[in-house]
Amino acid sequence: MSQELVLAEVERALGVRPLAVGPLSGGCVGEVYRADLPGGEKVVVKRDQRPSPTLDLEGYMLRYLSANSRLPVPAVLHDDPRLLIISFLPGSGSLNAAAEQHAAELLAELHQLIAPAFGLEQDTLIGSLPQPNPWTANWLDFFRERRLLYMAGEARRAGQLPAPFLPRIEQLAARLEDWLPSDHRPALIHGDIWGGNVLAAAGKITGFVDPAIYYADPEIELAFITLFNTFGDPFFDRYGEIRPLAAGFWGERRHLYNLYPLLVHVRLFGGGYVVSVDRILRQFGF
Repeated sequence: MSQELVLAEVERALGVRPLAVGPLSGGCVGEVYRADLPGGEKVVVKRDQRPSPTLDLEGYMLRYLSANSRLPVPAVLHDDPRLLIISFLPGSGSLNAAAEQHAAELLAELHQLIAPAFGLEQDTLIGSLPQPNPWTANWLDFFRERRLLYMAGEARRAGQLPAPFLPRIEQLAARLEDWLPSDHRPALIHGDIWGGNVLAAAGKITGFVDPAIYYADPEIELAFITLFNTFGDPFFDRYGEIRPLAAGFWGERRHLYNLYPLLVHVRLFGGGYVVSVDRILRQFGF
């Protein structure tokens, strides 16, 4: 993409022309740049040139977190479907024990925010994929219909999930009550906490980016963290001091919850993620 075009788009959106722009790594939707503004401020510029762009949804999620929580997220300076401009946060993905403990405190506080039902006021995204969030009174119904069965169906339609897997997932989904309790509180979650979405510096978390928000059982967030080893013992020890984990999370529930992000990755990438789905289904007898 021409540097001149990015300069012009930022100028149209913010009313000020950047001094310089350069590419940034990361982002599964479109192109990502850093722009240096005349006053010394740095911003991140995302461009989505697909036929149906969705960067306004990322802007919405960041605004929602900023308005409803104290989670450190970038400020949204401009958002429309094709162009998102957010503040540039310092830090890197390098985490020490102090930063993990800080992350635990931030997420435990986020998970204290509750809603009357599961879902959200509008659908969102996880990565580049639609994430349906109709308000649902019962967590097991929401997780079954709007996460497991929905994403399995999307992965199958995309040709990434082999046909025999769908009835196995349906059979497991029909028996979620065997492993998941029914008395959940709808808690706000970030929804996509892998290492690339966490920034830290000097033992503190400086930002969480690329959210996939909705109100859920917060254990689905913690399970995701274990799936990609985002944080380790310092995180879980500190989180457990604030919000103790109920028995059964490590042995059973985290694997059930991780079927959803694994199905997301099957839909996007196929390959080895299908093997991981198969392993969990076999673990639960399907």
